[in-house]
Amino acid sequence: MSARLSLQSSRFRVLPMVAGLVLGTMIVATFISVCRADDEPKPDPAGIVTGDRTSVFDAGGTSFVVSEPTDKSVPDYAQKQKDYDEFQGQAAKEPLAMKLADGVGHVRLATNFGWTLNTGYLVLFMQAGFALLTCGLMRKKNAAHLMMLNFAAYVFAFLAYYAVGFAFQFGAVAVNAAPLNLGGTPTLNSFLIGNGSWGWLGGKGFFLSGPAYDAGANALTLFEVVFMETAGYIIVGAICERITFGAFLLCEMFVGAILYPIFGCWVWGGGWLSQLGTSMGLGHGYVDFAGSTVVHAVGGFCAMALAVVLGPRLGKYGPDGKARAFPAHNIPFVVTGTFILLFGWMGFNPGSTLGATDLRISVIAVNTNLAAVAGAASAMVFWYMRFGKPDITMACNGMLAGLVAITAPCAFVSANSAVVIGILAGIVVCVGVLFNENVLKVDDPCGAISVHGYGGLLGGISLGLFADGTYGAGWNGVGAASYLGTAGQGVTGLLYGDTSQFLCQVIGASTSALWAFGATFVVFKTVNAIRSMRPTMDNEREGLDVPQFGLLAYPEDAVVSD
Repeated sequence: MSARLSLQSSRFRVLPMVAGLVLGTMIVATFISVCRADDEPKPDPAGIVTGDRTSVFDAGGTSFVVSEPTDKSVPDYAQKQKDYDEFQGQAAKEPLAMKLADGVGHVRLATNFGWTLNTGYLVLFMQAGFALLTCGLMRKKNAAHLMMLNFAAYVFAFLAYYAVGFAFQFGAVAVNAAPLNLGGTPTLNSFLIGNGSWGWLGGKGFFLSGPAYDAGANALTLFEVVFMETAGYIIVGAICERITFGAFLLCEMFVGAILYPIFGCWVWGGGWLSQLGTSMGLGHGYVDFAGSTVVHAVGGFCAMALAVVLGPRLGKYGPDGKARAFPAHNIPFVVTGTFILLFGWMGFNPGSTLGATDLRISVIAVNTNLAAVAGAASAMVFWYMRFGKPDITMACNGMLAGLVAITAPCAFVSANSAVVIGILAGIVVCVGVLFNENVLKVDDPCGAISVHGYGGLLGGISLGLFADGTYGAGWNGVGAASYLGTAGQGVTGLLYGDTSQFLCQVIGASTSALWAFGATFVVFKTVNAIRSMRPTMDNEREGLDVPQFGLLAYPEDAVVSD
C-alpha cells in the first residue's frame, strides 16, 4: 500500500508542472495578443453583419459586386472602371435590390456555417472510433489506461489550441488564404513571424479573444480544432502501454499548441508552403485539401519520434531480436471503431469545402469511400499472399490508410484515381508495419505510424500525381483566370501536365515528416532525459490500469483473495 501511495504521489506531482506550463503559455500569449491588437477590421461576434452582397457568387465564382480597379497599368483598366461605375450607379438606383442581395449573401454564409459545424460534429465523433480501435488492439491489462489517454487527449490538446494554437495557425489566414465560404475571417490578418508570401506563424486570435471573437472565426475554430484533435489521437496508438499520464499530457499540449498549428499555418493559414506557387512558381503552391499531411503525417511522424524516445514495450523483442506478437484483446472493438472512423471521415473530407454551396462535396464523398474500400481490399490480398490468411486488423488498417491517403487529393481527382490511391495505401500500410517492426525496430502497437505517417505522405504526393485540373481554379491565389493556358484550369498533377505541382507536393509532404519527427524528437528526448516518460518496469508488467489510475477496465478478471 505504501508503495502504491508513493507512486500516486509521484504521479500527481507532475500535474502542477503541467498546470504551470499551461499558465505560463497563457500569460505569454495574452501579452502577445495585447501587443498585436488593433481596431480594424472589427469582429462580428453576433453574426449580424457577416454575409452581405459581397458574399454572393454565381456557380463559377463570379462575384455579384464589381470591385473598384486599383491598378491603372493593366490593359483593360478602362473597361473595369466603366463596369465599376455602372455597378455603383445601379446600386444607387435600386436600393431594394441591394438589400435583397445582402440577404442572399447572409443566407449563403448561414448555409455554409451549418454545413461546416455539422461536419465538424462528425469529425468530433471520430474520437469514439479512435478510442474503440486503439483499445481493441491493446492488451486487457492496459485498456483503462488507453481509454484515459484518448479522453485526456481531447481535453488538454483543446485547451492548448484555444490558448495559442488557433492563433498560431490561423491568426494571419486573411492575408493570403481567407476561407470565403465563412465570410473571409477578415479580422485574422497578421503574422507573428514573417509576412506576405513568407509567413511562418499567425499572430492574432489568442484565447479566441479580440479578432477571434467573431462568428466566422468561431465556425472555423470548431471545424479546425477537431482536426487538431485527430492528430492528437494518432499518437495514442503508437505510444500506448508504456507512457506515464503526466508525460502524455505534455505530448498532447505540445501537439495542440506548437507542432500541429505551426505546420497548419504553413499550409492552411496562408503561410509559406501554400504560397510557393506565387513565390517560386511551383504550381498552385503546396495543396492538402483535408489533411493527409497537415493532420495525419504530422500526427504519424510525431508518434514515430515518441515511439523511438520511449523504446519498445517490455518483451516485444526476444533475445534473438525478433518481434513478438501481442494479440489484440477485442476484435469487435477494432472493427466497430474502424467503421465509426469511416463515418466520421464523411465530415473530415467533404466538410473541408467549408461550405455546402460548393457542390464538389459529392465527388469528394464518393472518392473518400472508394479509396477506403480499395485500401481494405488490397491490404487483405497482400496479407493473404504474404502469410496465407487475411488479417482483420490489417484489413481495418488498410481501410484507414486508404482514407488517410485520399484526404489530401480527394477534391482534385477522379473516382478511378481514388481507387488507385486506395490500392497503393493498402500495400503501403502493410509494408510499413513489417518494416517498422522488423527493420527499424520501432514498436507501434496499432500501426499508427504506417497508417497515418506513411499513408499521409502517400496522400500528399498522390495529389501531385493524379490531380486532373477540374477543380481548384485560383487555389492559393494562383491562376484564377487561367492556368497552363486554360481558363478555369484547377490544381493539376504530373500525369495531367504540371510537373511543378508534383515537385511542390514532394517538398511539402517531406517537410511535414521532417518537421513533425524532428521537433518532437528534440523536445521529448530532452524531456525524457530530465524525467523518464515511462512507468516503472513492475508497473508495465502488471499493466498500467491500477498503477496509473487505480482501477481495472475488466475488474471481473482480477484475482480476489480472502
